[in-house]
Amino acid sequence: MKTMQYLKDVVTLQLNRDKCTGCMMCITVCPHEVFQFKDKKAFIQNRDQCMECGACAKNCPEGAISVRSGVGCAAGILNGLLKGTEASCDCSGTGSDCC
Repeated sequence: MKTMQYLKDVVTLQLNRDKCTGCMMCITVCPHEVFQFKDKKAFIQNRDQCMECGACAKNCPEGAISVRSGVGCAAGILNGLLKGTEASCDCSGTGSDCC
């Protein structure tokens, strides 16, 4: 079965590994296997596979995950249209005014 492809680099998903306690809840609830487990903590393996459903953030008991549910592709497309560029969230290191 072919995996769904979303726009690259538009996902708002963030994981704070310092807060992660390794409960693996994010791995359990993620329908697209975005997270993997290594060294007793979760990490983001397939960021562009995230559909921003928000289940991981909602079920993380430590609040280590943040995601703006359902805005990734839409925000990326709108930002691209407004800037006249390729669809991109451009969240890399820009601070709090992203998206």
